[in-house]
Amino acid sequence: MTNKKKPKVYITRRLPDVVETRMRELFDAELNIDDTPRSQPELVAAVKRVDVLVPTLTDRIDAALIEQAGPQLKLIASFSNGVDHIDIDAAARHGITVTNTPNVLTEDTADMTMALILAVPRRLIEGANILTDPRGDWAGWSPTWMLGRRISGKRIGIVGMGRIGTAVARRAKAFGLSIHYHNRKRVSAETEEKLEATYWDSLDQMLARVDIVSVNCPSTPATFHLLSARRLALMQPTSYIVNTARGSIVDETALIKCLREGKIAGAGLDVFENEPAVNPKLVKLATEGKVVLLPHMSSATLEGRIDMGDKVVINIRTFFDGHRPPDRVLPGRV
Repeated sequence: MTNKKKPKVYITRRLPDVVETRMRELFDAELNIDDTPRSQPELVAAVKRVDVLVPTLTDRIDAALIEQAGPQLKLIASFSNGVDHIDIDAAARHGITVTNTPNVLTEDTADMTMALILAVPRRLIEGANILTDPRGDWAGWSPTWMLGRRISGKRIGIVGMGRIGTAVARRAKAFGLSIHYHNRKRVSAETEEKLEATYWDSLDQMLARVDIVSVNCPSTPATFHLLSARRLALMQPTSYIVNTARGSIVDETALIKCLREGKIAGAGLDVFENEPAVNPKLVKLATEGKVVLLPHMSSATLEGRIDMGDKVVINIRTFFDGHRPPDRVLPGRV
């Protein structure tokens, strides 16, 4: 690329300094210094003039936007693992290649999933809040105070046994949980044997028999409200649900109803159906100790973000060197 004109790259959000520095070294990169989310008109103006768009999962790259792109836009190199914010088919119709940053957030997301699996039944947030309560009403240890539920010996049902789901299963097994899973395809016999995992081809049947449900599948039209009101009603009143995937996979209104009526014991949520808005009813349930809420931070480690940036750089360089980017997303595969 040294003797070629640097591609003009538009980055929609603030990235780690080391990533932005590398971008400026290699490309004619336009940064978002103040990290203000770009509006749709700003995105339209960008795609009319740049060669590469680097969006994040909060940017809506739909068909209407793509249709307004200039002929010079040839690559959308998303700074994200998921690509549900991009109309892949529309991009393909306009001759635009789409890439993502897979396989770098697996361990970070699995760590946070496990943290929520521990935090909800063991009432960690409630306990921590008591010590910072200005009323200072903690009277000391008591045999029957702040009782939670034991993790070891329980059954976890993993919805989506891809890389992240498998990483969650490894952690859960180490904590003494029995592994159950539902997936479009059964994992290898070797993986099942290592994890001592039980496969359920029926999601309904699995939900009715596990103590903790971990949502780890991708967001696609097929998984929208996969955990519907009907399916949530199948869960045991002593069970918990943890979601670090996408908010749209769980029917949030139905989940709130189940939690309020005691049909589910608790929930740990890092994602929400209408992000960044969080349903006030969920916030109220959090104050009552029924849910643990996190601000979409399961993948938020410096190491993970730098790894993502490295993948974006590699995808852009590979594309403009005339080769197929390693993380190309093909239409019809999402």
